[in-house]
Amino acid sequence: SPRRVQRPFPRSRTENGWMTMTLQLGEKHFSSAQPESTVRRIVTFKVGDRTFGIDVGMVREIKGWQTTTPLPHAAPHVRGVLNLRGVILAVYDLRTSIGLGQTEATATHVIVVVDIEDKVAGLLVDSVSDIVDVPVSAVRPAPDLERDEHGLIEGLVLLDTDIVALLDLGAVIRDGGVDPATMAKTARAN
Repeated sequence: SPRRVQRPFPRSRTENGWMTMTLQLGEKHFSSAQPESTVRRIVTFKVGDRTFGIDVGMVREIKGWQTTTPLPHAAPHVRGVLNLRGVILAVYDLRTSIGLGQTEATATHVIVVVDIEDKVAGLLVDSVSDIVDVPVSAVRPAPDLERDEHGLIEGLVLLDTDIVALLDLGAVIRDGGVDPATMAKTARAN
């Protein structure tokens, strides 16, 4: 079953290819030794009341919200760009990508900076929740739903009482998952 981790901890490989992890929580020490290929380390984050996750290896950093510069004629899910230590970073609004409208960003929102498809990009989310170790066998396929026609969800994980939707970041960045015509209809209806 998935195991919650409060912060990243050192990994080391042994000669037999097993990964040994140790986590100190208060006075207790937990360790596990599992084949590296059977465990996925996932960073979880919130958008509204929904929980999403991505592989920790894709995350470059997590930074507080910073105002972006909008781009003319950008897709609705592209929040804008910002300067991240000399790198122009495109920021994508995950709330818009999943069809919940644009995020009213405040100081409590964060940008998850990720490496995806040979690019560095930012995902605007409400908050980062946790890092969890998930056995590969615990990842379930996403249901084939008409609404997820763009394939934003690559799998689902049951974590305590929460369902974590594992994102396909390539799909989020490519087209945002929401048809611009649908977004325009939703905006006119509200």
